[in-house]
Amino acid sequence: MPMVTIDVIKDVFTPQQKQALISKVTDAVVAVEGESLRGVTWVRINEFEGGDWAIGGKALKASDVHAMAAAQAA
Repeated sequence: MPMVTIDVIKDVFTPQQKQALISKVTDAVVAVEGESLRGVTWVRINEFEGGDWAIGGKALKASDVHAMAAAQAA
């Protein structure tokens, strides 16, 4: 039984985005391993509070992630 864990910062993804992640990751596992694994593929999303996640020694909050995404889109 495959188990995929996705770690995210709380309040970065909407419930709809999290559901899309779950669906698409499940589809990716099924594409590799076959349809018979769909019913036993677990996808978990762990949400961490802002400040409990860091990159390069800098703690990040949801607002930091949103700002980075906006800068990349511009």
